[in-house]
Amino acid sequence: MTNSKMITRLLAAATLAAASISAAYAAEPQQEGAMAGVGTAASSTDGVLSKKVQAALSDYKGVGVTAAQGVVTLTGQVANTDIGTKAIQAASAVEGVKEVKSELTVASK
Repeated sequence: MTNSKMITRLLAAATLAAASISAAYAAEPQQEGAMAGVGTAASSTDGVLSKKVQAALSDYKGVGVTAAQGVVTLTGQVANTDIGTKAIQAASAVEGVKEVKSELTVASK
């Protein structure tokens, strides 16, 4: 193989490599933009879920609700364990709730 053919092939390979690297970097911001929308959608869904659970627990004063990716956390103080159990059951029954974590405490007498 002559030197000129070898140089031509090396230049062609280098050009292809540079083009593929450029394409990879060009695609990266689009992927980040797409992922940014996912986080916003998830937080919006969590907000809606929190509101639904709060509505279901409207009879349970002093119980706070947060949601993250379908997992609901209940916080606050309840009068007794029966009320806490009923609050957990009511939250679990809300559509979209995957899991309920309880950080409820029972008020001392």
